[in-house]
Amino acid sequence: MGQILRVRSHGVDDVERVWKQFIPGARLDRVDPRNIAFAWTSVELPGFSTVSYELGAGVHSSVRVDEQFMACRLVADDARVEAEGRAIDPRRPWVTSEAGAEAQWARSARVRAFVFDRSDAERIARLASGDDRLVLRRMEPEGRSRDATTQWERAFVHVSTSLMSLHDDDLIAAELRRHALLTTLSTFSTPFVEAVERQRQRSAAPRTVRRAIAFIEEHAREPLTLEEIAAASGMSSRGLQHAFRRALDTTPTEYLRRVRLSGAHEELRAGTAISVADVARRWGFSSASRFARYHREHYGQNPAQIARMF
Repeated sequence: MGQILRVRSHGVDDVERVWKQFIPGARLDRVDPRNIAFAWTSVELPGFSTVSYELGAGVHSSVRVDEQFMACRLVADDARVEAEGRAIDPRRPWVTSEAGAEAQWARSARVRAFVFDRSDAERIARLASGDDRLVLRRMEPEGRSRDATTQWERAFVHVSTSLMSLHDDDLIAAELRRHALLTTLSTFSTPFVEAVERQRQRSAAPRTVRRAIAFIEEHAREPLTLEEIAAASGMSSRGLQHAFRRALDTTPTEYLRRVRLSGAHEELRAGTAISVADVARRWGFSSASRFARYHREHYGQNPAQIARMF
């Protein structure tokens, strides 16, 4: 099922040639050819690869992906990484999807990466999350927490080491691929995390709250009142507020704002917005400044920063 590739080289062309076998959009923008040393090991399965390599050379590289996404850990004393137009901590794992990323270092680096085929990953993620419409786009490049990124690094060591000896065992290799994918999708702020959380809330909440959640998500871009949400759930306004507080530790109004904020954020990242104020208005925020405050509190960035990235 799997194929192992090992390459040892001192040639610049070999570095880019090997990378492009796994990610066609990978590119060496600048590389110091003096004393270059390249050592590559990878295991390739259908729809998934593990990559480990060491590159001794000054490098400025970039990667653009469309039908894939990649989770990566770069170890270098002087590394710099940029993704989605901003610098990220090179000491922790990061993920790149369609927005791409750039990395550079002056002397040498060790790189570990999971590379996933997007369509195959979406199929597995839909089954795991219960969301048949899940699309793996627009992922936040940095991990959700230090503990989460530490768990990703442990998963990488486990999966890559195991596949070196078990890559021809179809059943075990498929399970290792699934473990790598779900760990990666849980490490970063991805649509998978949101889908799992929605499913958890719906499963745990009473039927009336689930009806209200479905109504809110379907009509989030329309003018909604608490009374309309309550009527759709078959409860009084006061009863619904108590039910939300007990089941979700929030209120229907707060939940509506969170859904609207998520939708506006995704629209900004899609790069189709005319202006931040226009997006805010379409998603039910009467005040652009209040929308900016909510967005900054939830995502750590002003909406204008997100819009400029795309």
